[in-house]
Amino acid sequence: MHLTFDWQGALRRARHGAKESVAGEHALPRPAWKRFPYGDRVYRYGGTALLSNWCRLHRADREPYPTAENLVELLRANPALEPHADDPRALVPMVEEAWRSFHAGDFADAVERGLLAGPVGFVVATRAATVYAAHLEEDPVRRLSILREAVDSAAALVRLAPNWANAWYAHGAALVRYSQHLSVVKALSQGLGSKVRDSLHRALQLEPGHAGAHVVLGVYNAEVIDKVGGVVGALTYGVRKEAVVDHFEAARALHPHSPVVLAEHARAALMVLGGAQSGHAHALCAEAAACQPVDALERLHMEWALGELEAGPEYP
Repeated sequence: MHLTFDWQGALRRARHGAKESVAGEHALPRPAWKRFPYGDRVYRYGGTALLSNWCRLHRADREPYPTAENLVELLRANPALEPHADDPRALVPMVEEAWRSFHAGDFADAVERGLLAGPVGFVVATRAATVYAAHLEEDPVRRLSILREAVDSAAALVRLAPNWANAWYAHGAALVRYSQHLSVVKALSQGLGSKVRDSLHRALQLEPGHAGAHVVLGVYNAEVIDKVGGVVGALTYGVRKEAVVDHFEAARALHPHSPVVLAEHARAALMVLGGAQSGHAHALCAEAAACQPVDALERLHMEWALGELEAGPEYP
C-alpha cells in the first residue's frame, strides 16, 4: 500500500546525492492518519519551550538540539550527509518543527517535515512513523507498510550517517516493530534479528547513555524468547532472559521515571516469565501510570499502563 508521503523521493535523493533544494518543494498531501487521541495541543512546545524542555524530552536518546552548530558537527562526523545539507541554517527550523510535531503527537506532520528536510530529518521522520504505526494505526496492512518504509528510510540513513547514534537507534526500533507485526519468527528467518542487534549495539557504542536502545534490545530479547523459547533463542539467536533484565535495568538507571521504560519493561516481563512475573509487571504498570508524561510518546505508554491496571484480573 503506497502512502502519500514521498518516502521514495526522499530515499532516492539520499541514495543518489541529488541536491534539490528542499525549501522549494511543495508540501505533500497527508495520509489519513489517526489523530493523537489525548488532546491536540497538550504537548505542543511552542517558541523557546522546545529548547527549554529538550533535555527532558530527549533524556532517553541524548539527541542534540538541532542548532546550526550541532548540524554542522553532525555533517563533519558524517561527510556523506554534506551533499544533502548545503545550508544547515536553513534546515534548523525544519528539523525543529518536525520534532515539535513529534512530541505533540502530530506524527503525520513530523514525517512530512522530516522528509522535506532531507536525511538530517530522517531520524525524526522514521521515529514518528514507527511510533504512529505501533501505537495508533489499526489497519494491519497499512501498519506493516508504514513500518516497512520507516525501515527503508533508516537503512538509507545509516549508510549516509554511520556515526549518528540515533540513526542506528531509529533503524533498530523500526526493525523491531516491523518484526513484531510481520511475525517475529518470519522476521528471524529473514535475518532481521542480527540487523536489530547490530543497529542497537552500534547506537550504544556511539552513545553509551542511550536508554532507548537498551529498551528496544530488552524488547527484542523478550519477543524472541516468547516466540521460540529460551533454549532455541539462546542457541540460535543469542538472546537470553538475563539480557532482558540487564537491558531494562540499564534503561531504568539512565531514565528512572520514564513511562516508556516502565511500560515496555512490564510487557517484556510478562512475555518472558508470564504469570510468574505478573506481580512485578503490575508494579511497573502502576509506576508508569503514576508518571507525568512530557510528550505524546510518554502519554501513549502511560495510557497503556492504565489500561493494563484496569484490566486487573491478569494480576494477582
